[in-house]
Amino acid sequence: MVKSEGPAGGVTHTAPGGSPEPVLLTLEELTERTGLTVRTVRFYTSRGLVPPPIRRGRSGYYSAEHIARIELVLELQSHGFTLSAIERYVAGIPDDATPEEIALARTMLAPWQSDLPVEMDLAQLERKAGRELSADDLATLQALGVLRVRGSSYLVASNQLAIGVRLLELGFPREVAVAAAAVYQEHGEQMAKELYEVINEQLAPLYDDAATSEHFREIMERLKPLSVGGLVTAYESAVARAARNPRRPR
Repeated sequence: MVKSEGPAGGVTHTAPGGSPEPVLLTLEELTERTGLTVRTVRFYTSRGLVPPPIRRGRSGYYSAEHIARIELVLELQSHGFTLSAIERYVAGIPDDATPEEIALARTMLAPWQSDLPVEMDLAQLERKAGRELSADDLATLQALGVLRVRGSSYLVASNQLAIGVRLLELGFPREVAVAAAAVYQEHGEQMAKELYEVINEQLAPLYDDAATSEHFREIMERLKPLSVGGLVTAYESAVARAARNPRRPR
């Protein structure tokens, strides 16, 4: 997680209304913060893994979003993913994603995760699914999170495709998938905000410089699988309670 104050020496600009804009870092400060070389930062930028620097006249600066995206790339590398797999994953993150949302993507990368989305055209997707897929089928799979549209192709979570196809065969309604996706989106964003606040306001202040503290980083790594496991357990318990007391149609 990146603390909002930024390091000493960062560049702060004042907005017209008088409120300070986020702290910006020079390329040298960015490399000090992330441990990367200048060459690596520029390579990541050339591959689209990190946005170009923010221009202020002739100088380029980097924000908390740049740091969050670099940390995500490093996280994916630590899981053993190839550069092409990382590029596919990063391509699925919206350009306007906040540092908090990117940090949540890092948090949800569990150590046991072994699959990243695979890019396929429709013919490849249908061969993998073992059946033809209508526009409604594709929309349902998209709402279920099994695939994402990327131009004329699809980013497919291949380890979940068989589950999604089986739901189609069972007649799972598209409108239910869409409604469920809206629930995940709404509560996922709220969870990301609250988790970020807890860590940034209660845990990070316990360390002199949480952004670079190896001790703090190790705590976050150890906490990650427990956080994901706790989320899954809470979800399963809630679903079990709901299943025991279903609402009856009026």
